[in-house]
Amino acid sequence: MSIFKSKKNDAIEVIVNDKKITCPICENRTFYKRRVQLNTAIMTFLNLDWANKSAHCYTCAECRYIIWFED
Repeated sequence: MSIFKSKKNDAIEVIVNDKKITCPICENRTFYKRRVQLNTAIMTFLNLDWANKSAHCYTCAECRYIIWFED
């Protein structure tokens, strides 16, 4: 069972600072993109999760290794 519903053709190449990102595990060059919330215990306790920072995650289309980039 897969966590991701994305198909292979949804995978993209990612360029950061004019360099193509390569998976450090399998050397694949295609990733699935998603945006995630960087929750903290204090903000969750105060019900202010919406105020936390967010990040972009790129999940390797082959091995599922996740690369994070803070906004």
